[in-house]
Amino acid sequence: MRLADHLVILPIVLPLVTGALLLLLDERRHVLKAMVNVVSTLALAVAAVALLRLADDAGADGVAAARTYLLGNWPAPFGIVLVLDRLSALMVVLTAVLALSALVFSTARWDRAGPHFHTLFQLLLMGLNGAFLTGDLFNLFVFFEVLLAASYGLVLHASTPVRVRAGLHYIVVNLAGASLFLIGVSLIYGVTGTLNMADLATRIPALTGSGKLLLQTGAAVLGVAFLVKAGMWPLSFWLPQTYTAAAAPVAAVFVVLTKVGFYALLRLSLLLFGAQAGESAGFGDPWLLAGGTATLAFGAVGVVASQAMGRIAGYSVLVSSGTLLAAAGLADASVTASALYYLVSSTLTTAAFFLLIELVERGQDPAADILAVTMEAYGDEMDEEEAAEEVGVAIPATLAVLSACFAACGLLLAGLPPLSGFVAKFALLAAMTGPASNSGGISGTGWALLALLLLSGLSALIAMTRAGIRTFWAPVEQTVPRVLVIEIVPVGFLLFLTLVLTVEGGAAMRYMADTARDLHAPAGYIHEVLSARPVPPPPAAAAEGRR
Repeated sequence: MRLADHLVILPIVLPLVTGALLLLLDERRHVLKAMVNVVSTLALAVAAVALLRLADDAGADGVAAARTYLLGNWPAPFGIVLVLDRLSALMVVLTAVLALSALVFSTARWDRAGPHFHTLFQLLLMGLNGAFLTGDLFNLFVFFEVLLAASYGLVLHASTPVRVRAGLHYIVVNLAGASLFLIGVSLIYGVTGTLNMADLATRIPALTGSGKLLLQTGAAVLGVAFLVKAGMWPLSFWLPQTYTAAAAPVAAVFVVLTKVGFYALLRLSLLLFGAQAGESAGFGDPWLLAGGTATLAFGAVGVVASQAMGRIAGYSVLVSSGTLLAAAGLADASVTASALYYLVSSTLTTAAFFLLIELVERGQDPAADILAVTMEAYGDEMDEEEAAEEVGVAIPATLAVLSACFAACGLLLAGLPPLSGFVAKFALLAAMTGPASNSGGISGTGWALLALLLLSGLSALIAMTRAGIRTFWAPVEQTVPRVLVIEIVPVGFLLFLTLVLTVEGGAAMRYMADTARDLHAPAGYIHEVLSARPVPPPPAAAAEGRR
């Protein structure tokens, strides 16, 4: 077996080893721990890009096959397997990019605001990458628990009363979701006798009667656990407050946590309940469409009603989740491809916005937003002498950079040209109204989804314009925040990636279309997993075994 064949396990092993090493280092050695963490995360990003190229590499037949890694050298479905395909590679790259940006941002001061930040950070990466790469439902549960345990510590990092209260809500909700996860997995195993995803896909079409009913019950319970993580309404009451209260770099990484729930739903719905699933085909799709549409409406209302920028960002996460869940419910390959492009764009944008908010609000009074609303309602009573003092004040370069980044985030969240937010929404609208997806006519829910996609952009535009005027154009306070280069660079890097996503939109959409095609026709995935053979022992070892 070549060394390159072991690359699939690196995104799991590398954070695990790094987290264990960081745990052994004294907490007072902040610089050393930060350097180890950054180097490890940078290596993870390099490995993730290599995996992306490997997953997209077509073989002699011109088709890129899923790559299976047999842990313990046992064949599926008897042993644990890791599976690399285009979707899992995409999610690992996205996780690495967000992690690197948030980590560099945190080294300015956030990593020293609480104990074991770097260890928890690496364990979170291990859980995320394991969840994306595993081909087994039980190990998906294990990696979920790892990432949740690490996230519990991170959400309470740099504890404040508001952060602790929101963190406790987050912990209770996710513990309940983990219990549902285990119940759903147990029901599915009791009916089918397997938890390997590819093996499940071959057994589900044969289930009828009570077996089918129990399977669908288990899948529904499992789906609720994923929907809690994805933030579907009404299970999303905890999300805006938790993400707003979390430390800025933690909130930026947490943006991808909601995408874990969407990833699991998309993967399992198309693999287990796709067109090949017999009587169970399409199970849950109408609920995803309806729930996603309701979540999108709830998020859009929350965005336009929010006064604080942190709340705008929190509800923007729900807008993204609702859009993705509704797109998954349509079960159309072209819509799925556009949704994956939207997933990358919205994740990068929201993460950059969370980091930017901390910089913008650093020097502001917490009551500034309330005072601004009061001034809107009753008028600004600033006297002429104060107004004269403000005339001719030069705008510092810091505010110019922050305002430019804020404007870019506004364009991306609203879906306005020329950045990737516009390309993503245009692709979604085109796919939903194209001839391939509405041969039977667009349903009432479909029309509602189309309208809400447009209205969500309008709500984001209104909210961001209002917040921008209060912060940069007519601020209540004139305090210029002290921003370090190491803090603004990660924000600029994430926004630059959205620009790259726009310029390379053709190549990106080609990759997303290939990914969607593989997801909607999972026969290749199933074949590669179940046909993977263990690596034979070396001749010397084989001879020793015969003796």
